[in-house]
Amino acid sequence: MNERVKFIARYLQNEEPFAALCADAGISRKTGYKWVERYDEGGVGALVDQSRAPRSHPHAIPAAVIDVLVALRRRHPRWGPRKLLAWLRRQDPGRAWPVPSTVGHMLRERGLVRPRRRHRYSAPYAERLRDYAGPNAIWCADFKGHFLVGDKRCHPLTIMDGFSRYLLRCQALKRPMFAQTRSVFESAFREFGLPQTIRTDNGAPFSTLAAGGLSRLAVWWIRLGIRPERILPGRPDQNGRHERMHSTVKADTARPPRSSFRTQQRAFEAFRREYNHERPHEALSYDTPAARYAPSSRPYPRQLPELEYPAHFRLERVYPTA
Repeated sequence: MNERVKFIARYLQNEEPFAALCADAGISRKTGYKWVERYDEGGVGALVDQSRAPRSHPHAIPAAVIDVLVALRRRHPRWGPRKLLAWLRRQDPGRAWPVPSTVGHMLRERGLVRPRRRHRYSAPYAERLRDYAGPNAIWCADFKGHFLVGDKRCHPLTIMDGFSRYLLRCQALKRPMFAQTRSVFESAFREFGLPQTIRTDNGAPFSTLAAGGLSRLAVWWIRLGIRPERILPGRPDQNGRHERMHSTVKADTARPPRSSFRTQQRAFEAFRREYNHERPHEALSYDTPAARYAPSSRPYPRQLPELEYPAHFRLERVYPTA
């Protein structure tokens, strides 16, 4: 600033050529003329550096759009910019919405984004199980890790169509036993029909230490014409889309848990409605699972056919009748 004041003072004395004056100050004539113009317009105070920020922001997000985005984010704190925009474009396709990166920057400025923890992932498994060829080709099932509801453990059983990600059931059970699990599957079969395959892990009641790992539940599925399919031990990534859904269930319904099994089940049902019919899914090009799912054409039979064995087979009872 002092150098600029001295330059103007020498310029006002009008004793030196302007080019020599600029050379002596170590500036170009263009800069010299700029300083003189600023002095003429505003005096010594105008010689300070001016802000280079643009005076207008034609591409700024309108305040009304910011309000809508902030309100939706607060309703759905786990939805990122792409999901928020996909939902809003469905609701108001005629409005000009900003790009995801702009929305992300806006959310960070308002403290609505938490920094993510970085996770390390193993290399993808080379072998593949059956493909998700279409709705009901593969249903994925598992028990999400138990947690306390009141003073009792809650074991949520989840069943999802692998192709569409449609969450068929999210049921709070007190114990992961055969009878209760079969009842939930029976309800799903009556409502949606039978799938071709059901993919699970190797825990009870899906698998046992019997030959082939078959359990009572798996044998029942086979009698219904359903192929039981189990991932390799210690490889939850082979049922990755189901595991990913579990993390969303936990965040939305179990932090904190509800006060009773009844209220916990209501939370599961509310989550299931939103997950299936409202929440845009990135892997479905931001469609909802309901937009991609259709019930099976194979109805649940009223009665299982009797098992028939060759005459020379010796029959043994494996499980007690009680």
